[in-house]
Amino acid sequence: MSATDPPRRPVVLGLTGSIGMGKSATAAMFSARGVPVHDSDAAVHALYGPGGAAARAIGDAFPGTLTPEGGVNRPALRAAVLGNSEQLARLEAIVHPLVRDESRAFLARHADAPLVVLDIPLLFETGAEARCDAVLVVTAPLEVQRARVLARPGMTEAAFEAIRAKQMPDAEKRARADFVIDTSRGFDHAEAEVGRIVSQLTTQTIPSA
Repeated sequence: MSATDPPRRPVVLGLTGSIGMGKSATAAMFSARGVPVHDSDAAVHALYGPGGAAARAIGDAFPGTLTPEGGVNRPALRAAVLGNSEQLARLEAIVHPLVRDESRAFLARHADAPLVVLDIPLLFETGAEARCDAVLVVTAPLEVQRARVLARPGMTEAAFEAIRAKQMPDAEKRARADFVIDTSRGFDHAEAEVGRIVSQLTTQTIPSA
């Protein structure tokens, strides 16, 4: 890069997919190739922990939802917002800005990387695709998805359907994606597709805003 070239920033790839589609396994494939990955679920877990940035605000907004240690009691919080769109919106107004702040800090830490991944379960549902240069959706047939999810401890058919109802339909996600990986085709297929995507995106350079 010459002195007159504009500064560059990483290509930002959004990774998303509905429950049971293999998103975490796919994220791990990017990490194994040295690509920095920001896990939104892990960020929320930290924010909910004792001393986490979200815990006190959640405790103030939803009395009785903190543990004695000062972290968020997830079952109590789930009960407080379940089936109540107003309360859920209130929770999201607390948590989503904090997760976005964590994401910005992650991007700043990896400003010199050619490619970074933002692993966001509700990427389209929250409008986070606007922060990405490209989006990868992981998918699988419904029967494969159902079998994977129902194999999880404590999961029920009713709970699975409730989660699916809150997520954008898989077909719509695939239609809006730049890349799609069908994880039902096996580990080797997914690995090869991740390698192809990394190779394609690391040859791009994005001017810094």
